Amino acid sequence: MRRLVLALITLLLCGFCVPAAEAALPRARSETVLATGWKFHLGDVPGAAAAGFDDSSWTPVSLPHTWNAADGADGGGNYRRDVGWYRTRLAVPAGNRRVFLQFDGANLVTDVYVGGRHAGRHEGGYSGFRFDITGLAPAGESVPVAVAVDNRKNADVAPLDGDFTLFGGLYRDVRLVVTDPVHVDALDFGGPGVAVRQKALSAAAAELEATTRVTNDTPVTRRIPVRTVVRDASRRVVAVAATAVTVGPGRTVPVTSALRIRDPHRWNGVRDPYRYSVTAEVGGDAVSVPLGLRTFAVDPARGFLLNGVPYPLRGVNTQLPSRPDRGAAVTDSDIDADYALIAELGANAVRMAHYQHSPREYDLADRLGLVVWTEVPLVGFVTDSAAFTANAEIQAHELVRQNYNHPSVALWGLGNEQYVSSPAANAVLAAVQDVFRADDPDRLTSYAHCCLSDTDPLAGHADLTGYNRYYGWYLPGAENLGKWADELHRADPGRRISVSEYGAGASVRQHEQHPAPPVPGGHWHPEEYQAEVAEASWRAIEARPYLWGSFVWVMFDFASDGRNEGDRAGINDKGLVTDDRVTRKDAFYWYQANWSDRPVLHITSARDAVRTTATTDVKVYTGTAPVSLSINGVPLGTRVPDGHIARWSAVTLRPGPNVVRATSFEDGHPHTDTVTWTLTP
Repeated sequence: MRRLVLALITLLLCGFCVPAAEAALPRARSETVLATGWKFHLGDVPGAAAAGFDDSSWTPVSLPHTWNAADGADGGGNYRRDVGWYRTRLAVPAGNRRVFLQFDGANLVTDVYVGGRHAGRHEGGYSGFRFDITGLAPAGESVPVAVAVDNRKNADVAPLDGDFTLFGGLYRDVRLVVTDPVHVDALDFGGPGVAVRQKALSAAAAELEATTRVTNDTPVTRRIPVRTVVRDASRRVVAVAATAVTVGPGRTVPVTSALRIRDPHRWNGVRDPYRYSVTAEVGGDAVSVPLGLRTFAVDPARGFLLNGVPYPLRGVNTQLPSRPDRGAAVTDSDIDADYALIAELGANAVRMAHYQHSPREYDLADRLGLVVWTEVPLVGFVTDSAAFTANAEIQAHELVRQNYNHPSVALWGLGNEQYVSSPAANAVLAAVQDVFRADDPDRLTSYAHCCLSDTDPLAGHADLTGYNRYYGWYLPGAENLGKWADELHRADPGRRISVSEYGAGASVRQHEQHPAPPVPGGHWHPEEYQAEVAEASWRAIEARPYLWGSFVWVMFDFASDGRNEGDRAGINDKGLVTDDRVTRKDAFYWYQANWSDRPVLHITSARDAVRTTATTDVKVYTGTAPVSLSINGVPLGTRVPDGHIARWSAVTLRPGPNVVRATSFEDGHPHTDTVTWTLTP
């Protein structure tokens, strides 16, 4: 009797108990980054896929790598779009294991060969993908791997082009993934094979459905145990579900389990980005994915709602993380540095333009509490063909399957700025919307619209509409942003609208006090003008709660090889931070003063260091505490900031160096900013 009672207690505690041989902690799959040992050749090479090909004359490289690091940002638009070949040797693990090659991103079309045989082809430059190479890579042997990457324009593959450099190469990590023959599916559009859906959320409980795709790569039918475990941020188990499924040889079966978390802790944006984790255990394999419990909604009058509370999205746009000397072939530490700057700015949202971004960026957004809008690369134009539409649909599947579990992801994007409202363009957007609806019926979708009527059919496929509106830059008068928004909202109060892009160019080497509007394509982009546009734009946005979000274009200057403007060619200079991440422009501090909780005290025009006029205005971006100013030690008075700006007019400079110092007392501490302006009559 005692044994029976103990058995019943055990059954209640563990749910479904597997046999002893399978009860041990599953062997998690192994992942090895393949960073070294590669050879590279730029240009197509007949026979380079062959197992015995002689690559001894090729250039040794490490990954990530791009061949456009230099010519992709030198201007003129003639950077090399070609085929690049990579070769390495792969040590295949011994034993009865499944072996996959995983590519986190390769631009634009990729063909992979293992042992001289074709392992697979991927079309699209920004989403991850995997190939099962088990049958091509004998266990315990060393096999040659050849990869051809082609970043030439392809009429069947999005994007067709863009106002950004399409860096060719294996510019993200390549990994060797090894699993047991019974495993979580690794071929679900590059996704983890596990999807956790939030069915209901209240203060008392969160109801979840976890779907695990179970693959049996053995030659016989198997009865496979499936266990799903939810852990909180301290790794404490808070929910468990267990079952078993019968799967035939070579088959994949989805298994859905219900889970309940009591007293859930919500993911609440930058205020409290709390995360759980969910681990799916399948036979001898285990995969973990993030989980954040939250609700998103958008009201046409109240704007964006996070967990039922208005939460206006104060966002920035980002392009591929890049550096001047390496292009898009950056490290994790580079990406971490980028997101540290976004957090420092005080933003609470990121629009990842104009394509799927790296896995690490979504992870960082989860951790930092940044709400994410992420989109497929439908930029500018489409091809009127079944092949192009199919490619757009596949890239939409990849975007969702690979990022479904990220709590930060709130919006799936249909694309950006289709310039022609053709039947083909509308059909492609509608097809992508259908994919998003089928793969994820819970999240909202959005589209960034520009350059046509605000109510063009292109702006009607997604649930929400963003508008790229560059008042003060491409359109006259930054003050007109608010007027435009009011007119659109008044004409169609049910339309849920945001400002998906706004901003102006700025060179940290070019300065002018009270500048006239520059020519956008010209070579004079004074830093002060960008700041003035930022001031007027943010005031207009902040005063209109019906705008569910706004996204500054752009967080960082970035490579756009076709441009030739500002102080140098090949760069879009609308960033709040320079492309080398060294200099925060004045506009950065304007947004930081408005968005961040940290004390801000910044004298603008600090880099306008050599002056030829003896009088100048002084403008300081700051919080709400009074600011005192002195020049050469002489006090000039104290100002109470008006809308985060303290001003002093007609300040006189003496010949030679002038030390200007601003001081304030905020957050219980004194703060100082100092600049030196040299008057050269």
